[in-house]
Amino acid sequence: MFDSALQPFQRRVLAGPAMWLHRQGVRADWITLAGFAVGLLAFAAAAMGAFGLALLGLAINRIADGLDGAVARLGKPSDRGAFLDIALDFVFYALFPLGFAVHDPAANALPAAALVTSFVGTGSSFLAFSIIAEKRGINSRQYPSKGIYYLGGLTEGAETIAVMAAFCLFPAAFPVIAWGYAAACVVTTLTRWLAGWRMFGDR
Repeated sequence: MFDSALQPFQRRVLAGPAMWLHRQGVRADWITLAGFAVGLLAFAAAAMGAFGLALLGLAINRIADGLDGAVARLGKPSDRGAFLDIALDFVFYALFPLGFAVHDPAANALPAAALVTSFVGTGSSFLAFSIIAEKRGINSRQYPSKGIYYLGGLTEGAETIAVMAAFCLFPAAFPVIAWGYAAACVVTTLTRWLAGWRMFGDR
């Protein structure tokens, strides 16, 4: 919901570090893979109850997610980079709540499962819309620099990061937060289904 508004601020903040990394010869794909590796460590930290470390891992993973694109745009963005970015993001988003389920299965397993299922809805509708939009040559005006068509909604990246940070700051409230965000993701999925139904129904 807030991603398009936050994008200019994000670009300004990351411009300097991205330029420095580009000048050092660091490739965007390396940043993507390093960020995912840190994300795996964040999952492990959450599973072990080290929620402060999980929060740190979350922050580094998300910073890397912004930096890889910024570095790529200073050179020549690649289809492989766009593929890696979105594919690894989706896995990380599923793994992070799973860490809390592993830590306390009795309290967290069911809400974590519901949340990950809701992510399947938002993710699959996002990718399905992107594929058809690409086929029809439709570009996103809100996110022109994205490697694929980026369809927004009630629950986007900023909201998801905020919720995952809340998991770390208030681990005892994980079930309530997870159920609430899963419901919001269902709303996002339904609005994306409706957008696809309306936009792609004329052929």
